[in-house]
Amino acid sequence: MRTGAHAPNGSTGAHAPNGSTGAHAPNGSTGAHAPNDSAGAHAPNGAAGPGAAAARGPAAPTAPREIRMLGQTVRSAIPAESRQALVVTGNSPDSSDATAVLYTRDDPAVGWQPAAGPWPAHNALYGWTDEHRVNDLRTPIGVYGLTAAGGLLEAPGTELPYVQSPAFTVSGEGFDGESLEGSFDYVIAIDYNRVPGASPLDPTRPLGEERGGGIWLHVDHGGPTQGCISLPPERMEELLRILDPAKLPVIVMGDGAALAR
Repeated sequence: MRTGAHAPNGSTGAHAPNGSTGAHAPNGSTGAHAPNDSAGAHAPNGAAGPGAAAARGPAAPTAPREIRMLGQTVRSAIPAESRQALVVTGNSPDSSDATAVLYTRDDPAVGWQPAAGPWPAHNALYGWTDEHRVNDLRTPIGVYGLTAAGGLLEAPGTELPYVQSPAFTVSGEGFDGESLEGSFDYVIAIDYNRVPGASPLDPTRPLGEERGGGIWLHVDHGGPTQGCISLPPERMEELLRILDPAKLPVIVMGDGAALAR
């Protein structure tokens, strides 16, 4: 439908057909009004106008990102001030195979983000336990600080306190007949039944000797451990360079079902 001064169907001048006069449009539409009763800038068919979004108010804030595989109980055990968490997830409660991923939380409003990994890892021969005992060949489940490091080799550049000592020399064979030599070239003490910040070689056991101790992150020797977590040598070097005591790093470790609590 044309509007304005031009008349359809061969009419000339400003006169409209069917007796309409002047600039009036046919079928009772008048002036510059749009057809079918739509008028001006109004949106068709009841669509909301430009002020509707403002009327709805601002979008709800996004919750900080959590570490997906961790359940609420485990999440709440991570100190609020911690900004680095190495999550070691065992394949099953009785497996010695695991996977490690390092997460960081540099902006608490954003939450946790994966920063390194996944890396292959080993844990104790018989898997995991909620109550570690000396010589049970299981790795303790839980959230523990990472506050000190050491090794037979010179530190590869780390902010953690680091003790280089020949006391980290190890020999012999592992459970699968593999050589243990070099396993303690780099270690990071896991703060299970120990004094946080002390040397990994410190023998103090606050929970008592029967609860075991000397649980470390160390260089993988290709098989199960007696209770520690082991990573490939290049991953241990990388981890030592990344961990920052100012960010209160922790390790979160256990089989998948335990970590989902």
